[in-house]
Amino acid sequence: MELTPIQREILTSLVTLYREKNQAVKGEEIAEMISRSPGTVRNQMQSLKALRLVEGVPGPKGGYKTTSGTYEVLQIRECGDEITVPITRNGRVVEGVTALDISFTSVRHPDLCNGVVRVIGDVREFDIGDWIQVGPTPVNKLILSGVVTGRGDTENAIVFSVEEMLSLPKRPVREYVKRDIISVGLNATVQEASRVMVRHNIHGVLVKNKDKVVGIVTFMDIGRAFASGKITVKVRDIMSRDIVSIQADEPFYEAVKLFNRKNVGRIMVIDDDKPIGVVSKTDVLHALALF
Repeated sequence: MELTPIQREILTSLVTLYREKNQAVKGEEIAEMISRSPGTVRNQMQSLKALRLVEGVPGPKGGYKTTSGTYEVLQIRECGDEITVPITRNGRVVEGVTALDISFTSVRHPDLCNGVVRVIGDVREFDIGDWIQVGPTPVNKLILSGVVTGRGDTENAIVFSVEEMLSLPKRPVREYVKRDIISVGLNATVQEASRVMVRHNIHGVLVKNKDKVVGIVTFMDIGRAFASGKITVKVRDIMSRDIVSIQADEPFYEAVKLFNRKNVGRIMVIDDDKPIGVVSKTDVLHALALF
């Protein structure tokens, strides 16, 4: 079905507002969003209702609703279990906006890869020169970043030069675990802990009391102790007791998010309620280097 640019704009705005409000949308709200007069919107709505692309709702709380035809003509799939694909603008998540689909206008040249992301939401939130990040997408955990070079208000699309593209590993955490659990005793000296870390070329080690993991100590913890003149302290005096852990069957990208959220360098991996190893931020870099 061929629609005029103004009709596509109105339908796109209706989808955005109806998604936000989950109730009938007034013509004045659409007019404000697309910077048109309410009269223009009302005139176009008569044609769109005749085409069964919108539905009128009478009454004080009335307005316009989407129909299945709205989504079909805009090539938007209706789905009840929709997942929001976030878009950030200059470092901040833009509320009420989600990526609908991503396409590439060029991929052959490594320095000239351009993308187009269609969105549900107000595309006017974005300006040329903005730095945007799209994703992660729900299936392949793809994240794209770049600079906005154009905007298509009619198609509700953002054109951007793709500066960075990353796909987070989806394989389970267990595949990235260092299986040997390296630990020191609760009463070990910082010198003993240092020798263990140097011998195994690691920057942090679990602390055990008998068979139970009770903490973790890192080179940074030891460095702070030495800097304050505490060279004879035991591991138990400087270790961190707040151990961040993750289940072995969790996808690896969940570990990546956990590193960022908890601001830690190591995560203990649990399987059947027992620790089976540790993953570190270095392991993340190694995993990403394979993609």
